[in-house]
Amino acid sequence: MQPVQPTMTQRVAETMPTETKESFGTMLKDAIQSVNDSQVASDNMTTKLINGDNVELHDVMITSQKASITLNTALQVRNKVVEAYQEIMRMTV
Repeated sequence: MQPVQPTMTQRVAETMPTETKESFGTMLKDAIQSVNDSQVASDNMTTKLINGDNVELHDVMITSQKASITLNTALQVRNKVVEAYQEIMRMTV
């Protein structure tokens, strides 16, 4: 007789690492800090290039584009959150 094998969901649950749940506020703060860090890094690279430090132009452009993409993503997320909030406020109870 063979032992009963656990179902697939039990196996998946066993292999999933335990996660620490962080609050929404903490997650939002970290995301905003990430956007700020990318903007500061872009500003620093641009300043170094202007001052004539040993910085490659393509590195400055890559950092600048990463900062731009990060900021645009944050703005789109904000727009969706505001839109969802407004939709909830329009609902009748």
